[in-house]
Amino acid sequence: MSFLPLILLIVVFYFLLIRPQMKRNKEHRNMLASLSIGDEVITGGGVAGRVQALGETFVSVEIADGVVAKIQKQSIASVLPKGSLSES
Repeated sequence: MSFLPLILLIVVFYFLLIRPQMKRNKEHRNMLASLSIGDEVITGGGVAGRVQALGETFVSVEIADGVVAKIQKQSIASVLPKGSLSES
């Protein structure tokens, strides 16, 4: 009976911390897997650009006319809707 609070604490941590983080990681992996050339992305550092080339671990992103940066695939934070970069 003395282990009941400990077990309850573990269950609460699982549902409030561990499970949501696992879900976010899975969504991020799926987003990276569906990445294609021409997608508009934002990196974790806030740099926006258009995907020019895809590799296993690196992505070439055009951040300005004629300026292509090679970044790690994991650093891509989100994919923007088509045409988002041409508005700015």
